[in-house]
Formats: sequence, structure tokens, C-alpha cells
Amino acid sequence: MKRNQYVVVGLGRFGSSISKELMKLGHEVLGIDLDEEVVNDMSAFLTHAVVADATDEDVLKSLGVRNFDCAVIAIGDDIQSSILTAIVLKELGVGQVVAKALSELHGKVLTKLGVDRVVYPERDMGIRVAHQLATPNLLDYIEISKDYTIVELSVPKRLCGFTIKELDPRAKFGCSVVAINKDSGIIIAPSANDVVNEKDVMVIIGTNAQIDEFESEVIG
Repeated sequence: MKRNQYVVVGLGRFGSSISKELMKLGHEVLGIDLDEEVVNDMSAFLTHAVVADATDEDVLKSLGVRNFDCAVIAIGDDIQSSILTAIVLKELGVGQVVAKALSELHGKVLTKLGVDRVVYPERDMGIRVAHQLATPNLLDYIEISKDYTIVELSVPKRLCGFTIKELDPRAKFGCSVVAINKDSGIIIAPSANDVVNEKDVMVIIGTNAQIDEFESEVIG
């Protein structure tokens, strides 16, 4: 899996959850918050954590934020700061900007500003979002136990026409394709001869390590 650089603005419950999970996935995370105590608490978990005002363009420039792969705006209840931060990040040219919205209206404003993805915490848990950010082909992530996870992975164009037998995830990686979601319907417990096509979605069960290896080696 490619090692990316993320900046997370706002290290409350949502922001800290995403930050820690991205670190677990092997990525670099710069955390930004106005609360010195929060930053001190999070510094042990992140690549870097700084006390800073993310609405100040000069501050973000000095932190080199424009060179990061993705920025996550996880600011708590301050809608004005959230919007101003989004404006600054887009103007700096950050590759992808994801923002937490506190309401539908807030989300619409963020979308109008060019935010690439708007997240509603009541619908998207921090860990789930972290996995989706880190793995572009991953559409959904559900942890069913301490050891096992179910994920939905979109099939890339280069795998169009492959059979389950040719992919052989169980023998090669230990994980299993339990369903294929096609435009024509869902195939439950697909056979070895079932074919995957571009835009199909594979539902896979396995350990995090097994799925990470499959995603890295096969999906790419």
C-alpha cells in the first residue's frame, strides 16, 4: 500500500479517530488543533502534531500543507472556521480535501467551495472513513470482530474478465470473495468460474492483513 501524507485539522473525537487509524495503516499524519493540551495528548500517536490556526494561509504554507496528498477538516462546532479552512486548503492546491459537516446546509456550502468529499459523522465512523481514504478502491469497511473484517472493493479495469479462480484470493492471501455486486444483481457465494468486470464490486471477508495484501497485490 502506498504511504501517503495526510493533514488532519481538528483533533477531537472524530479527527483523532481518523488520525490514529491512518497511522495504523502506515501513513504519515500531521495533526493540527488550536488546543495545546489536545495536541500534546495526540503528539505521541502522530507523525507530527502542532498548535496552529488552520484558517491562516501563511501558517499552512509554513507547514508545507500544499504538498500533502489529502487534508481532512474535522473541526468540531465552529462552522466558520471549517469553511475558512476549506477555502485556504483549496487555494493552496491540496490534492484532496475531505471535510466533516455539522448539517446538510454546512455540507452544501463545503461542496460549493470545491471540497472533494463531505462526511457526516453520524453516518460515517472515523475508522471507516480512514480506510476509505487510504484505499481508493475500497467502498465500504465493516469490522465484524477483533480479527475479521468485511470490505467492498471496486474492480479496476485491468481485472476485467478475470474469474474468481484466476484471482484465487483464498489460496494466495487467505481471504474470500463472498459476493459480487453487478449491475444485473448480486451473486452470493460466487463459484470459481464466475467472472468479475470493471465497475463490479467484490465483497471480501478476511483479516486486515489478508485484505491489505490482496488489495495491494491484486487491486493495486
